[in-house]
Amino acid sequence: MTPTTIGLVAGALTSVAGIPQVIKTLQTRHVRDISIWQPLLLAFGVALWMIYGILINDLPLILANITPLICNAILTGMKIRYGKEDCE
Repeated sequence: MTPTTIGLVAGALTSVAGIPQVIKTLQTRHVRDISIWQPLLLAFGVALWMIYGILINDLPLILANITPLICNAILTGMKIRYGKEDCE
């Protein structure tokens, strides 16, 4: 395996990790057990990794951070939106 292939496989695996949580949260609208800090910090972290990948022109690094950025931004938004409903 080449380093690029390893990077693409690793990126693919870590990218899809957030999708099940987004789907479950969309279905249940239950966010009580999700900390606001986890998806928020991850969104900022993967955004910085993506910017870094753009700066060094590293396609696997850029691609590997698009999906987690979207997933964690959505989770953060759902925590803010549905968090009020969990208190009722």
